[in-house]
Amino acid sequence: MTVYSFIQEAPTPSSPPSTTGPTTAIAEVYRQRVADFGAQAVAYDRRWNQVANLRLLLSVAAFAALGVAIWRGPLWLFWLAGALALSFVVAIVYHERLKWRRERYTTLQALNAEGLQRLQRDWNALPLRQPPTTAATPAIATDLDLLGYGSLLHLLNSTGEAGGQRTLQDWLLHPAAPATIQQRQTAVAELAPLIDFRDQLALAGRRIDTEHTHYEQLLAWAESPLWLRTQPRLLWLTRLLTLITVGTGVAQLALQTTSALWLLLLAINGLLTLACRRQLSSVFDLLMARQQAVRAYGDLFNLVAEQPIIAPLLQQIQQSLAASERRAGDWLYRLSVLIAFTDLRKSVLYLPIQIITLGGFHLIWLLEGWQAQVGTRLRTWLQALSEYEALAALATLHYDHPDWIFPSFSTLDAPLRAQGIGHPLLPDDTRVPNDVTVGPVGQFVLVTGSNMSGKSTLLRAVGVNVVLAQAGAPVCATHMRLPPLMLATSIRVQDSLLQGVSYFMAEIMRLKQVIDLAQATRSSGERVTLFLLDEILHGTNTTERQIAARQIIRHLLQQEALGMVSTHDLTLANSPDLEAHSHKVYFTETVTERDGQPVMSFDYRLRPGIAPSTNALMLMKLMGLPTPEDGLSAEGQG
Repeated sequence: MTVYSFIQEAPTPSSPPSTTGPTTAIAEVYRQRVADFGAQAVAYDRRWNQVANLRLLLSVAAFAALGVAIWRGPLWLFWLAGALALSFVVAIVYHERLKWRRERYTTLQALNAEGLQRLQRDWNALPLRQPPTTAATPAIATDLDLLGYGSLLHLLNSTGEAGGQRTLQDWLLHPAAPATIQQRQTAVAELAPLIDFRDQLALAGRRIDTEHTHYEQLLAWAESPLWLRTQPRLLWLTRLLTLITVGTGVAQLALQTTSALWLLLLAINGLLTLACRRQLSSVFDLLMARQQAVRAYGDLFNLVAEQPIIAPLLQQIQQSLAASERRAGDWLYRLSVLIAFTDLRKSVLYLPIQIITLGGFHLIWLLEGWQAQVGTRLRTWLQALSEYEALAALATLHYDHPDWIFPSFSTLDAPLRAQGIGHPLLPDDTRVPNDVTVGPVGQFVLVTGSNMSGKSTLLRAVGVNVVLAQAGAPVCATHMRLPPLMLATSIRVQDSLLQGVSYFMAEIMRLKQVIDLAQATRSSGERVTLFLLDEILHGTNTTERQIAARQIIRHLLQQEALGMVSTHDLTLANSPDLEAHSHKVYFTETVTERDGQPVMSFDYRLRPGIAPSTNALMLMKLMGLPTPEDGLSAEGQG
């Protein structure tokens, strides 16, 4: 066994994981659904291939019958060719329906496979859906792994469309008020057991292209100023030209005459189309690319509107989608039908039809009628849908972890109390829960312990669960009660070569942000600051670090904040001015022998008091690096 293998084997849970817990039962549900939907997808794929062969056979037979009919001339062969051609058209329609069903069950299979990946925390397999952000990533997001690969958003984001993804991200980064949290908890609890309904929501959402331009550009068009309806002269000119052109053409066909007037009208229509081609194309190109998205939004609106629900927040969303003479979904279906006519531009018949009828202008007039009636409502509808999707994502977390609980909220002067709290991003078989009390205001928890023992993980576990609690989600704990909090963290600090910022300066800048936030939070009076500081100021010498660290903690406590500080510096625990304001806990390690070699293991259990030992020299020894003992031994031998 190599020296490095000791370090790999060390982080093991203190007891073997249970194989019969709530998550195991949920995993079985997902496995069964994956198998069922997979079987359906295979069956429809097999039938789709059979119909594809039938289509080919029908097309060949129809052409053969027509060819023989033309060559030999029997009338019944013409009828046969027509029947085969009609059967071919029917087969095309049926083939497309089979394709849709195959894709439906394939997507449902993938959705439930993602459920297993979430439970296993298989980050490599689980798709990462994260909306683009224009602003700099907040420090709290980096410190607590809220965004990006292997993050809280990576775990939660089962939403299908752009608005839901953005809403969910916003909820994680900005805590809600306790009243809003209570409404969300009620909604999440109601949606959690509705796995079929949530799958239908996700299925419709996945039909919308993942590009966020669909969401933004559709809104931009819906809210844009009208063009044709604000130019009555142009509008009536196009109508008059259409009537005269079509009427002249019909008259010429009926009388079997030719007239230069009709050709002149066609030329005028062509010039008018050419003059307005930019206005026509800009609208048609934008909407053509989003035809499927519009239809899918309509499906989502109707799914939400038709689902029987009780939670007040869900009812409020339903009402906002039906606050007109027809439902939001029906308006989107109507828009998708209008957009379908833009597909004619792909046909070789488009140009002659446009020159004869000026159909593009009439379609613009109908589209602008849709804009005038409900264009300004679309943003409200999409925002309501986004909130519903975010609630469904939190409900999926609640379904996946039925043993997690909804926290309760207390007054500003109360402490944060959590029992059985664990890190939500760790799988069940490695997560070790602990009981933690932080506060009340003016108090902090001092966490000591050796390297790799779990100090930073504890701080992150508390922070991530606070984020979940204030988003309206269940938390990874058996009990949790907390005041309204504003999180301020300094855990993952990095220097910057490009900006010329050293590690120590980066620490100072981060701590300044923490202090500023604590002061602003105290001034608002709506929340209290929860600070989470991991090994602060270890980028400078020991003496100055001890003085500065005490001063920073003291200043934060004066701002009526509460928090947790992890440190290797045991002298920080002995500071007389902080003694009355600190609650001391620690992690430790166990060193045993295996095959004549020392092995270090951790149980990740929190204990009251100060860490009785350190393990830096032991880790150096396990890694084969020289230690002071080795140096003394070498001197003695010399």
